[in-house]
Parts: sequence; structure tokens; C-alpha cells
Amino acid sequence: FQEAYAAETQAEKARADREQASQHANIVVPAEIEKMKIETLAEADAEKIRRLKKGEADGIQSLMEAEAKGTLAALQSKAEGFGQIVNSAGGADLAATLLVTEQLPQLVAEQVKAIANLKIDSVTVWDSGKGKDGKNDTANFVSGLVGALPPLHQVTKNAGIELPEFLGKLTENPAEAAKLLEQGKADPEPKKKE
Repeated sequence: FQEAYAAETQAEKARADREQASQHANIVVPAEIEKMKIETLAEADAEKIRRLKKGEADGIQSLMEAEAKGTLAALQSKAEGFGQIVNSAGGADLAATLLVTEQLPQLVAEQVKAIANLKIDSVTVWDSGKGKDGKNDTANFVSGLVGALPPLHQVTKNAGIELPEFLGKLTENPAEAAKLLEQGKADPEPKKKE
């Protein structure tokens, strides 16, 4: 009877082992296969993203390198051009003067635009009449204004620019004209400088 019982126990154990192996094969193995499949797909997606980002980074780097080369070439050309200007002008100071002179027409044009459309209907001046050296503040202002215009005319003339009529004409002796204006004896038609 014990042998039969032992055989039965062994048979039950074998059946349980088979059942466990069957369940393992039916449940655990497919789950592990699914897990490996998910991991493999995730790694493939990650690798795809890494490759795409590396391609984008390589493209950006190539673009930036090309822009840097272009900027460098432009700056080198500009430096060579400035070097030639300095050599042709006979020195850095003369080259700077030349470059500023080339910009004068544009500068004067901008200044003319700034004041061309000014509409001054009237000017009211309050002055106590007590200024330095017997001159009042209004006379000092007018004298300063008249004294400032001749240098502007001279600078533009030297640059080959003709100022508009509303900025006045250059007289033979601007200092004398300013004095006459202060005294109220200014010539209404100033002489043109030749």
C-alpha cells in the first residue's frame, strides 16, 4: 500500500510539475516575450530619436560653420579694403578723414530733413537787457547762431555739398556780419563768398 501511495504521490507531483510547466509556458513565457518585445521597440525608438537629433545637430553645426566662414571672409575682405584705403590715403588719420568726408552728404541730408519741416510761426523773447559786456542775452544768442552757420557752410562746401537756401548764404566776413547784426545794421542781402 505504501508503494502505491508513493507512486500516486510521485504521479501527482509529476502532474503538478507538468501543470506548472504548462502554465509557465502559457503565461510567463508570453509575458517575458512581450516584455522583451517592448524593451526592443523602446530601444529602437530611442535609437531612432538619437539618430534624428544627431542629424539635426550636425545640420545646425554645418550651418553655423558655414555662417562663421562667411562672416570671417567678409571681415577679412573689409580689413583688406580698409588696409588699402589707409595705404592709399597715406595714413590712418587721413583715411579716417576720407571715410568721414564720404559720409558728410548723408549726414547733412539727415540734418536738413530734421529742420526742413519746422514751422515756427513766432518767437517770443523775454530779456531783461542786462547781459555781460553791455550785450543782452538775445544778442549773444543771435551772435552765436550766426557764428555757427559759417563753419557749417564751410564744411559742406569743402565736401562739395551745397546747402539749401533757407539755411542762409555765406558772407565774405561772417564775424563782421555777426557784429553788424548785433548792432542792428546787418546788410539784408549778404554777399556771396566766391
